[in-house]
Amino acid sequence: MVGLRGVGKTVLLECARQRADDAGLRTISVESLEDRSLPALLAPALRQALLAMSRIDRARDAARRGLQALAGFVAGLRLTYGDLEVRLDVAPEAGLADNGNLDQDLTALLLEIGTTARAADTALCLFVDELQYLGEDELLALITALHRATQQQSPVVLIGAGLPQLRARMGGARSYAERLFEFPEVGPLPADAARQAIENPARAEGVTFADGALQRIVQITQGYPYFLQEWGRNSWNVAETSPIEIGDVERASEATIAALDQGFFRVRFDRLTESERRYLRAMAELGAGPHRSGNIAAALGRRVTSLGPTRSQLIAKGMVWSPRHGETAFTVPLFDQFMRRIMTDGRW
Repeated sequence: MVGLRGVGKTVLLECARQRADDAGLRTISVESLEDRSLPALLAPALRQALLAMSRIDRARDAARRGLQALAGFVAGLRLTYGDLEVRLDVAPEAGLADNGNLDQDLTALLLEIGTTARAADTALCLFVDELQYLGEDELLALITALHRATQQQSPVVLIGAGLPQLRARMGGARSYAERLFEFPEVGPLPADAARQAIENPARAEGVTFADGALQRIVQITQGYPYFLQEWGRNSWNVAETSPIEIGDVERASEATIAALDQGFFRVRFDRLTESERRYLRAMAELGAGPHRSGNIAAALGRRVTSLGPTRSQLIAKGMVWSPRHGETAFTVPLFDQFMRRIMTDGRW
C-alpha cells in the first residue's frame, strides 16, 4: 500500500495481519526505521516464527534447518550490519545462508523458512511498514529474495506499506518489481465516505451532526482519515447538545490545530535542518503543491542544482516525494499550512 501520511496505511496493514492470523497463517510484523538495518529488523521476528513452527511435529526438522540458516545469516552479516543481534541456540550449517552477501543470504533464508512453512501447512506473511526507509541494498535484496520465492512457489509473501515514492524506488531497484507486486494506493476519502466516517459512529451513540458541520469538517480535513478523526473527536468534546453545529466545529478547530501543531506536525518539523525548513517553507508559500523545482528555487533565490542535496535529504526523511520528474510534493497532508503558521515571513 502506498499513500501519504495519515491515510490509514498502518491501520490497514494491522487489519490484514489480524485476518492472516485468523486464517492460520504465520505472520511477522516489523516497522522499517531510518537507523535500523533490515537484517536487524527481520532476524528476531523470523526466529520467533521458526520456533513457533518447530512445535509442529511434521515441521520440526525443517524448522531446525531454518534456524541453522538464520544462524548462518546472522554470522555472515554481523560485521556488515553492526546492529544485527539475535540469540540462537543452534549452530549454523556451513554454506547455508552464510556468504555475507545480503542478496544471496536473505534469499536462502527465506527459501528455508518457506520450506518450513510448507511442512507446517501454512505460509509466512511478512508485514513491513514504512518500507521507504529501507536502504537501496536492503530493498534490492528483499525484492530479489521474494522474486526467487515466487519462482520456487515458496509460501512466503510480503504485505507492506510506504510513502508514494516507494513504487518508483522498488521499480528502480528491480525492473520486475512492478510485475511482482501490486501497489494499491490509499488516499483521502471521497466526500460521502468522509461524512459517513463522522456521522456513523456518532449516530451509534445517539448523536447527530448538522449538515453544515459535516460539510465544514470535510472541507477542513480534505477527507484525510487522521484529520477526520481529530476534528470529529474535538467537535464531539466541544458540543454540549445534539445536533453538533458548525459553531461547535469552528470552536473545536482551534484546539485541533494547536494539538496537531504540537504533535503530528511538530515531531516531523523538529527532525529538519535549517536548510530543509527553509526549503519546505518556500514550498508552502507556493501552496499545497506539487511544485516545480524551478519555482521552489526561485522562491528561495537559489539555483535548482544547488538545492538538489536538500531535496534528496527531504525525500530520504520521508517529508517530500516526486510525483513526476522535476516536481516535489509534501508527503504530509496540510503541512504547507503548518509551515506558514510556524515560520512567519520574518523568520525565513
